[in-house]
Amino acid sequence: MQISALIQSLSPSATLAMSQKAGELKAAGIDVISLAVGEPDFFTPDHIKEAAHKAIDENFSFYTPVAGYMSLRKAISEKLERENGVKFAPEQIVVGNGAKQALCNVILATLNPGDEVIIPTPAWVSYVEMVKLARATTVEVPCTIEQEFKITPERLRQAITPATRMVLLCSPSNPTGAVYSRQELQALADVLAQYPDIIILADEIYEHINFAGEFTSMASFPEIADRVVIINGVSKAYAMTGWRVGYCAAPLPIAKAVTKLQGQYTSGCSSIAQKAAEAAYNGPQQCVKDMCAAFRRRRDLVVELARQIPGLEVNEPQGAFYLFPRVTAFIGRKAEDGTVINSSADLVLYLLNEAHVATVDGAAFCLDGYIRLSYATADDKLREAFSRIAAALGKLK
Repeated sequence: MQISALIQSLSPSATLAMSQKAGELKAAGIDVISLAVGEPDFFTPDHIKEAAHKAIDENFSFYTPVAGYMSLRKAISEKLERENGVKFAPEQIVVGNGAKQALCNVILATLNPGDEVIIPTPAWVSYVEMVKLARATTVEVPCTIEQEFKITPERLRQAITPATRMVLLCSPSNPTGAVYSRQELQALADVLAQYPDIIILADEIYEHINFAGEFTSMASFPEIADRVVIINGVSKAYAMTGWRVGYCAAPLPIAKAVTKLQGQYTSGCSSIAQKAAEAAYNGPQQCVKDMCAAFRRRRDLVVELARQIPGLEVNEPQGAFYLFPRVTAFIGRKAEDGTVINSSADLVLYLLNEAHVATVDGAAFCLDGYIRLSYATADDKLREAFSRIAAALGKLK
């Protein structure tokens, strides 16, 4: 059967692939601890679930507008002004089937073949693949642990060419947990202000899992605000990954283009999930603070545990729920069976098979020599996982 060249050019999601491998081992009766998937282990708060029940009882069971219920778009508009100090009219907001679709919608709606997209790396596994779908070109700017995984204004300026159409930023970051301060974002905005044709795509899905203080949105800088597209949603902050509700907030022409695109291949997302998301934005927010406090505690725990393992190079992430240690000290070493660890990909497989802990290869995030660990799980599992990792790494010679 013929498969298109475009689809053949795509890489499978490394996080989902590792999750599948871990699932296969679990099905075989092996006790695997998965630190591979970026998913809160909390349940959706009760007031949000109650709103979904109410929506079912009130027969919200018909097609929704492609861009989402106006009541939800108004709630998002009010949230953006209340929490972020930025103004997007409801007509500038398009609700999609998760932030992943919202991202891909914007990329497909704005890029042409030959356009360049600057992406500081390490970066989430799907960014590069989405740019491929648009037949545009990714320009990676590697940012290592020494730079706290952040792009500088100088390196941003060096990466810009006449073909640059978009800069994609994620703060707090998946996979590193890096958080840009307002001063750092201002310095990037000062550079981008000199290039009026560049769209700034700001992935802010981890906004509320932030240990660095007040969150700053890229759309809050007036000199570039008319070119910023925000991506966000309810998955991380409200523990609603399976509800699949995300959105873009964009300049009106982009919002209209995204709506046109979405109308042709998915239409609006679940009516019930939209009403639940509306309750999330309009309801009490203490649940968000409580979950963030739990993630901060877990961050402190995993940093402490990781720093006790000789050879792991670890910084202190300021947001999200990921640790991204450098593991180059283990490259070239041998396992007890004689297998040589030639790459971080080999190390990830070794940890899965030897320690029964699932992690993700840093190369999947465009930076080899690192691995990603998600600490969005219970404290006792984290302690056990790092105990296993330490024992397994200690066997490498």
